[in-house]
Amino acid sequence: MNLAPQPNVSDAERERGVRLLVVEAAFSSGTSALTSGVILTAFALHLGASNLWVGILASAPFLTQLLQLPAILVVERMRARKRIAVLSSVVGRSMLLLMAGTAFFSGTMPLLVFLLAQYVLCGLGALGGCAWNAWIRDLAPEGRLGRVFARRTAWTAAVSLAAGLAAALILEHTADGSFERSFAFAGMFVAGCISGFISAGIVGRMPEPEMPPQTRRASFLDLLGAPFADINFRRLLGFTVSWQFAVNFATPFFTVFIVQQLGFDVSLVMILSAGSQLTNLAALRFWGTLSDRFSNKSVLLVSAPAYIAGIVAMAGASQSTDSTFVIAWLAALHLLMGAAVAGVTLASTNVALKLSPRGEATAYVAANALATALAAGLAPIVGGILADFFASRQLELLFRWTSPYGAVIFPLRLSHWDFYFLIAGAIGLYAVHRLTLVAEEGEIDRREMVSEVILHARRSIRNASGIAGLRAATELPSALLRDARVLFRLARARSQMESARTLEQ
Repeated sequence: MNLAPQPNVSDAERERGVRLLVVEAAFSSGTSALTSGVILTAFALHLGASNLWVGILASAPFLTQLLQLPAILVVERMRARKRIAVLSSVVGRSMLLLMAGTAFFSGTMPLLVFLLAQYVLCGLGALGGCAWNAWIRDLAPEGRLGRVFARRTAWTAAVSLAAGLAAALILEHTADGSFERSFAFAGMFVAGCISGFISAGIVGRMPEPEMPPQTRRASFLDLLGAPFADINFRRLLGFTVSWQFAVNFATPFFTVFIVQQLGFDVSLVMILSAGSQLTNLAALRFWGTLSDRFSNKSVLLVSAPAYIAGIVAMAGASQSTDSTFVIAWLAALHLLMGAAVAGVTLASTNVALKLSPRGEATAYVAANALATALAAGLAPIVGGILADFFASRQLELLFRWTSPYGAVIFPLRLSHWDFYFLIAGAIGLYAVHRLTLVAEEGEIDRREMVSEVILHARRSIRNASGIAGLRAATELPSALLRDARVLFRLARARSQMESARTLEQ
């Protein structure tokens, strides 16, 4: 395995690298699916973690992104991005074996080892991620970024779905707190470690173009100066900070909310997560095509509010004592958020890469990662600290409808985690406002995009019968793209005419 960069990368080698980039997602997502998210939180609860411990654990993938600061200098001075990415991946993912061993112990020490190992894993992931992102920016063809990452994300969603269903089945057949469940968690982390090593091997086979010659030794301030001097990129960072804080203030506690406040088993959380991954997979082609044809910002202005609406609506699950209704409500919201987050993840990654100048992407991508780290890392810690405060507070509103036939009362009771969902919604609305200030070439009016998405949904529903209906539900109609392009060109022509009139006056 050659880990050195290549002075020249042929078109055939580039295409092979893009194919490997997509295949690698299957194994890296397998590692993530079995060792993070719901499973990581459930594992921590199995070890006896408190709400604050859960918050600190959830912040690890984000706070460790602060290591992108020294990582920028490491990448710029070593100029061997593939070597950094592969070695950091192998060493970091070996921590999963240590975390697997804690499943058979109890007390504070196993929790501490579990937490430290997670921070080491995420820290080395941040180092490798800085090199990886700048490397892929120079490897992937710019005109195909949306399609390439849509295919990659499709693999991620498919593998995560399969792994989530398997994990849910395993946890369903193991009792809470039993030795069998300890063995199940340990097995998941060992399998995740093996999958991670395979991922590192595939990455080592991908070609790395040499970085442009270094004209002078760049200082740390010089490297970070460029992205922060770019006013449009600063606006993107404003959106990133507020969005990440909104999302990570509430979502890390979904598992705690469903298990502790609603009283369901963790296996239900895994099934809901699998359903979310399914709609994520189904929506990827739609969002990926729109992001390539129009703009990533246009996609974000539709998908981000939908995701925030799903978070806020989670508070509705605590308003009913009917378990069947609550499960149906949670399932509907997870399906909605799965489809919405597909657009958010794809478009936010692409817009950060698109606004990064080719050959200088390291500092731009790292600056975006730092903004994400600070906001997303602090949010769950703040949430964990405030958990006890909100646990002892409750807000009750009584809505009464009176008519000649009698009165109907609609009680609304907000407690504990419900407050988190409402706060996250308010911050999320501010994040969407910050996004409107970002300029991206090719963006169209949000109302036009929404109307086209609704039109596509209506067509899919009308035709959702028989073989032709199933095909229409899974394919993006060419009319959608054609009509939206006409609308965009018409808006641009009107803008040019108005500018010409202004100049004549």
